[in-house]
Amino acid sequence: MTCIKLIFSRRPRLKVGRLLGAALTSRRCLHDEQVTRESSALPIIHHSKYVCDLPLNHRFPMGKFPRVLHFLIKDQVITEKQVWVPEIASKELLSCVHTEEYLNNFINGKINEQEQRRTGFPWSEGIVRRCRYETGGTVLAAEVALQRGLACSTAGGTHHAFPSFGSGFCLLNDLAVAAKYLMGISSHKRKILIVDLDVHQGDGTAFIFKEEPSVFTFSVHCGKNFPLRKQQSDLDISVEDGMEDKEYLSTVETHLPLLLETFRPDLVLYDAGVDPHWEDELGRLRLTDQGLYQRDLYVMKTVVSRGVPIAAVIGGGYSRDIDRLALRHSILHRAATQVWRDCGM
Repeated sequence: MTCIKLIFSRRPRLKVGRLLGAALTSRRCLHDEQVTRESSALPIIHHSKYVCDLPLNHRFPMGKFPRVLHFLIKDQVITEKQVWVPEIASKELLSCVHTEEYLNNFINGKINEQEQRRTGFPWSEGIVRRCRYETGGTVLAAEVALQRGLACSTAGGTHHAFPSFGSGFCLLNDLAVAAKYLMGISSHKRKILIVDLDVHQGDGTAFIFKEEPSVFTFSVHCGKNFPLRKQQSDLDISVEDGMEDKEYLSTVETHLPLLLETFRPDLVLYDAGVDPHWEDELGRLRLTDQGLYQRDLYVMKTVVSRGVPIAAVIGGGYSRDIDRLALRHSILHRAATQVWRDCGM
């Protein structure tokens, strides 16, 4: 497979203590002696280049990514020593999922106006760079989770991207790239469960893995929300507008344990979108902050308690109030920190 060639583009190494190290670039596992950061704490994956400039008043809340990390450190949920910095995802890595034609056009700025309208983003070198770092972050989170049991990125969840085109604020499918890469480098073909609790169906991810028995796609989403044309996940749970905390959590609780018992994944990739929140501009459901916290706590604790590694990304969330939104996204990392402590990781 092309995805086992060069994982990340070659460039000068970052400072020790802020760097992933040679593990990913050489496709080796992460060893204790290579880890200089705080080894007993939850790994948080973040890069300052998760952001780029957008036109004034653009609807996508680009500024949320650095603010998530800001609030986690400010509130003493984590320390800077817990932060792992990903490399930029190479074209070879992205070709595990995306077509050569699409990657060439995307990277070189040959995306026409119609395609830009479908994604919601004007093309720029900055948007290409941020998407590649974001994808690198999800791959790193998955790699670290396999070694440590649990890891969280401060970005990721671009599940509307298809192999040959982007859609709905998603240009590269980071979840699919991480899954394809990790299947390709294992001595046995890893089984990966993608738990997508974003309010929107992960249509791109469902399409990519529709004929891949080693990946199970599980999506709980608002049926009357974007995308208008749904793809078929391995298990789709379409919920009605206005669903609240108790019923939503019950829905997840009904299906997740059975999937873990029957599919028996080697890794779970968790898209913890906060757009089911009642204040979300693109949502339609009515979850509260507490409901999101209970959801994330339940998913991660249920997976970890069965000895299955889990890597989590923040998924979708939309608000003009960037700080309020960033705090909402940080619920994932706060819940993960609690799971880390409760499970003695």
